[in-house]
Amino acid sequence: MKAEYTIGAVVSGIVVSGLLFLFLVSPSPAAPTAASGAQAPEAALSPALAGAPTQGSASAPGTKGVPYAEITDPSGFVNTGTNADGSPKPITIKQFIGKKVILVDFLTYSCINCQRTFPYLNAWYEKYKDQGLEIIGIHTPEFAFEKDINNVRAAMQKFGITHPIVLDNNYGTWNAYGNQYWPRKYLIDIHGNIVYDHVGEGAYDETEMKIKELLAERAKALGTDMPADGSLAASAVPAVSTAAGSPETYFGSARNQYLANGASGTAGKQTLSLPQTPAPNKLYLGGTWDISSEYAAPEDGASVLYRYNAKNVYLVASAAAPVNVDVLQDGALVRTVTIAASTLYPLIEDAAAGEHTLLLRVKGTGLKLYTFTFG
Repeated sequence: MKAEYTIGAVVSGIVVSGLLFLFLVSPSPAAPTAASGAQAPEAALSPALAGAPTQGSASAPGTKGVPYAEITDPSGFVNTGTNADGSPKPITIKQFIGKKVILVDFLTYSCINCQRTFPYLNAWYEKYKDQGLEIIGIHTPEFAFEKDINNVRAAMQKFGITHPIVLDNNYGTWNAYGNQYWPRKYLIDIHGNIVYDHVGEGAYDETEMKIKELLAERAKALGTDMPADGSLAASAVPAVSTAAGSPETYFGSARNQYLANGASGTAGKQTLSLPQTPAPNKLYLGGTWDISSEYAAPEDGASVLYRYNAKNVYLVASAAAPVNVDVLQDGALVRTVTIAASTLYPLIEDAAAGEHTLLLRVKGTGLKLYTFTFG
């Protein structure tokens, strides 16, 4: 998730070539914006890394790539072990330079595009961690609830992620890398140079081939042996097809430009009526809603109408206490979703993409709706 958000796989490029066809563009940390459905221009290495070495970085003469940027202003750590007093152990990138190949992964846990990369990260970590690969997840939140370390811990446990995660609540590391995308992956060689940079989903075989290449280079530098294994862990991960023809759509006033029957960009209470014939890719709210910057909070009995084109529909939402939401597609009840935890909820999971009308009926109070995403 992004500043230009799209769903699906992207073609990666090596840093030197800098050819990246982007599916996801994230918001700047200070003022998130969103406009989905457009493919971003080709991009080279993050501007913050394209110049002189940053503080705490290292490089080896004659190597390709640019020096890494260090973890900056971390807010917490997950999966890093504990100190004697029970507090999480901090980690740095520097401690692995000269010892490991490092994959730096920018993520945020409620992002469906990030979630679809998690099985590949898990497969790589399981296969290569004993061969010298370290994965460091930089969890940079899109929404305020993603700053809560307990929410992050729960999400990492849910998705089976055991590699270290750094909470980047203040966007310190995000800015150090000049990053703009969720997800984004950088590979750092044993010398401390970023030699591979991939934005978005996809290119899993290509990324793994680069991991294997860098691990072989590491083994040679350290005088150790690499297992003779030509297989790819990514090949065993079930592929997920996506077909999103609708843009990511926000409920909060900071980014609700698709709100069609109310005052977009305006915080406060609005009482609205649903239209008889909704336009495609427009957000319609029915009933009374209290709209804030990040989310919209409906009163009991409120509703949401959206005419979309996709295979799958997801909703990022939370509730103070469990709230049931009826999900109707083209007038037929598909399911009732119980919303409680602050996370992403699947609403529609069809076998094929198509144009449909989605209607949500809220049964209770205390609900917060953040965004629709499609797949």
